[in-house]
Amino acid sequence: MSRLHTGKPDFFFIAILVSLTFAGFFIFISASLGLLARGGALFGTAVLKQLLLGITLGSGCSLAAAYIPYKRWRTYAPWLFLAALALAALVFVPGIGFEHGGARRWIALGPLSFQPAEFLKFALVLYAAAWLAALRERGRETPFGMLPVFLILAAAAVLLIAQPNTSTLVVSIAAVAGMCIVAGARVRDLAALGAVAAAGIVVLVILRPYLYERIQTFLDPSRDALGASYQIQQSLIAVGSGGVFGRGFGQSVQKFEYLPEPMGDSIFAVAAEEFGFVGALVLIVFFLTLAMLGFRIAARAPDIFGALLVTGFVVLIVSQSFMNIGAMLGVIPLTGTPLIFVSKGGTALLFALAEAGIIINISRYQRVTRA
Repeated sequence: MSRLHTGKPDFFFIAILVSLTFAGFFIFISASLGLLARGGALFGTAVLKQLLLGITLGSGCSLAAAYIPYKRWRTYAPWLFLAALALAALVFVPGIGFEHGGARRWIALGPLSFQPAEFLKFALVLYAAAWLAALRERGRETPFGMLPVFLILAAAAVLLIAQPNTSTLVVSIAAVAGMCIVAGARVRDLAALGAVAAAGIVVLVILRPYLYERIQTFLDPSRDALGASYQIQQSLIAVGSGGVFGRGFGQSVQKFEYLPEPMGDSIFAVAAEEFGFVGALVLIVFFLTLAMLGFRIAARAPDIFGALLVTGFVVLIVSQSFMNIGAMLGVIPLTGTPLIFVSKGGTALLFALAEAGIIINISRYQRVTRA
């Protein structure tokens, strides 16, 4: 027998979230010290942007989302998804979107920049959750089955591929797949999604040489130590030199001259060098605990829409983070994804905290089973 319990939010989830946010900022400050070798002004600017856009504004969004009844998101999900698609398309408009490193993923907002793909992931989970909840409530006998959900994903995929932003696409597919499983999708529907996704990735690898090069580097990290394999080589050196307990805060050598993007893609390697195996393990345990607590909230959600929202957001946050960690350890190809709560990127941190706020709101309405 179960009953609905409305009360305080999940304390343990909030504690892990706060711990990850502050630990991540602590690591980010240390990684940013590498900028001092090129001018202290850059260091101050980087830390200030992360603090204001990511943590301060993100915490405000998280607090607001924690008090907004989660069912309201279902009403606005279609409009938010359309707005996210429009914003993602603006990156291709000259004078609005700008290119960096061969990709057009950003919109300029004066001195700041905004990555619409983060909003697109957020809106995709909302809209997919609304559709899947409707399908579940109507029963399995629907004219088109999971096709509407796959079309929603396809609309986002077209824009992400064009940018290109393959890693965000992979994370989005994982989130939708996880939600489909929770919604009780048939095996044939899941197999169809997996087959289409796999075929699409194979085509992208064939058409885009840099993706093929990343796979070659993954299979043989020593093949081009000063070129394509440089980042993974330096990352492994940083991780290995950290030993058990690390060199200490601010003492990373690799971040000053060797590691590409020490505040971004490579920040886990900086953390492992400074805090060692123990520190890296603690960070991984934080993410695993966040996932377990999140899935517990999903299992106790009062309705299928709430369960789907929590599942989608948890998969977004955790899968992206473990993709970053796996790439830095050489267990998967380099992806270019940031480490959520840690890496540079105020937009990613802002939306991760907003998503966590919705999870916190859902945790206030839990089904409690009693004998």
